[in-house]
Amino acid sequence: MLDKLQAIKERFEEVGQLIVMPESMADMSKYAKLNKEYKDLEKIVKIYDEYVLVLQNLTSSKEILDTEKDAEFREMAKSELEELRPRKIELEEELKQLLIPKDPNDSKDCILEIRGGAGGDEASIFAGDLFRMYERFCELQGWKLTVLDLTFGTAGGYKEIIATVSGADVYGMLKYESGVHRVQRVPATESQGRVHTSAASVAVLPEMDEVEVNIDMNDVRKDTYCSSGPGGQSVNTTYSAVRLTHNPTGLVVTCQDEKSQIKNFEKALKVLRSRLYEIELAKHNDAVGAQRKSMVGSGDRSDKIRTYNYPQSRVTDHRINKTVYNLPEVMDGQIGEFISALRFAENLEKMQTSGIEE
Repeated sequence: MLDKLQAIKERFEEVGQLIVMPESMADMSKYAKLNKEYKDLEKIVKIYDEYVLVLQNLTSSKEILDTEKDAEFREMAKSELEELRPRKIELEEELKQLLIPKDPNDSKDCILEIRGGAGGDEASIFAGDLFRMYERFCELQGWKLTVLDLTFGTAGGYKEIIATVSGADVYGMLKYESGVHRVQRVPATESQGRVHTSAASVAVLPEMDEVEVNIDMNDVRKDTYCSSGPGGQSVNTTYSAVRLTHNPTGLVVTCQDEKSQIKNFEKALKVLRSRLYEIELAKHNDAVGAQRKSMVGSGDRSDKIRTYNYPQSRVTDHRINKTVYNLPEVMDGQIGEFISALRFAENLEKMQTSGIEE
């Protein structure tokens, strides 16, 4: 671990020199990246410097005990050792956590997409329940959730709903929700009281900016149309809604949230960038398929990740075999317990594979 930390300190010093060079300051994209790297490394180096000082003081105190005859000096050395040993352990744990490989997208805002799957009307109703669950969770976190586009289900809920979520470490927390969510309950349309199983898929995509995902606008067809459904005076009166079609991939993104066509275009472009990033990321993961991705953090929208059983008030996350019996609270946005457990499991896995525990 010490070798890794020394290498990080050397890189920190190197970045400190690069960041003040004229060519770096002239390129805002390069300067922003270096500045972010400098701040990230600074957190580690600050604790590492204290850790090195503690190790040096431990060595000095032990030498005093081994060589010093004076009782007062020996007592001072013993007292210092009693303070330094627990601090050494604390710093080691902090450094291990900081050395865990970070997903560079964790601090980004995200695109949240929910779609009803198998189960017809009940799947759409469940998609609506999931959206309200995330809406409530965002409120509890102090995040801002904005709906971009939606298609209502015939019996309630949503066939599809797309929203942006902005705030602190949004993607880093919500990314664990990507996958298939399954519900087991008696649908409102069921006359004989039988329990049905339905599903909805959730996709959480990091919001990418123009520098990170460059789109050739010659490959994009833009269509405008009148917005529909609830939305105010502009509904069906102006061509404010926007549909973008990315010809090379066939991806289609629509947005009718704003009264302004320009704002809808900007929001739709954000979603398109995020979806294109997801495609490229999937290609990369396939290319390194020999190194099995973590099931906790894979974010594959085809993985069945969680089951919500209403008759038993049970919620089970299949990735970490965690079950709770407080379904009403979970559906009211209390999903922090699952996210914390998933994050812990992923960090533990990263520590083991990267050799940080050594």
